[in-house]
Amino acid sequence: MARRSIVSFWGAMSKQQEHHEETRIAVIAVGSNATRLSIKSRDIVTASCVHMSDRIGKLYKSSSFYQTPAFPAGSGPDYVNAVVAIRTELSADAILATLHQIEADFGRTRETRWGQRTLDLDLIALGDLVLPDLGTYQTWRDLPPESQMARAPDRLILPHPRVQDRSFVLVPLAEIMPEWRHPVTGKTASDLLAARPADERASVVPV
Repeated sequence: MARRSIVSFWGAMSKQQEHHEETRIAVIAVGSNATRLSIKSRDIVTASCVHMSDRIGKLYKSSSFYQTPAFPAGSGPDYVNAVVAIRTELSADAILATLHQIEADFGRTRETRWGQRTLDLDLIALGDLVLPDLGTYQTWRDLPPESQMARAPDRLILPHPRVQDRSFVLVPLAEIMPEWRHPVTGKTASDLLAARPADERASVVPV
C-alpha cells in the first residue's frame, strides 16, 4: 500500500491560537493500537490531528503513517504511528493539557503504563526548550530500563527523555524534519535514527 500522509486526509485545516507566547514548533508523536467504537487506529490518528490543528496551532509538517510493534513485546497489537510538527504560541503546559484532553476525548485511560491505547500523544519538543531544567531532564533521560517501567515524571520533561531511544518516533521525525536538532545533545533526527539498531529501525514499516 502506498505511503499516506496525514495531510492527504485533511489538508491544511488549522488555525492560529490567540495566546501571548512566541511562536515555536511543537513536535508531537501520535500513536494508536486500540480501536474505539469500531473506529480503526489509522482513523483515530487522523482525527486526532484535526483536533490538534484546531486547538494547538497551524500545521507545519506531518509524516506518513507507520506500523510499529507494541512495546514491551507482546503487550498488544501493532501501533499506527506518525509525527506532526505544529507552529504554536501556546506554552508547553498548555499544549500538554490540550493533548491530554484530546486523548480523553478519544477514550484514552491511564490505568496501565505502556498498555494498549486508543490514542497516545507525546510532546517530544517545543522549539529548543529544556524543561523544567537541564538537571531534571538528565535524571529522567538516564533512568535504567527497569525504572522506566515503574516510574513516570510528575511534571513535563522537555525534550522527551526517551526520544533518542524510540525508532517509532525517530523514523517519522527524520522523514519530515531530518535536520531537527535535539535541544540538549545537538544531534539531528537523522543522527539519532542512524544510532538505533538496524533491526529496530526496520521494524517501523510505512503503511
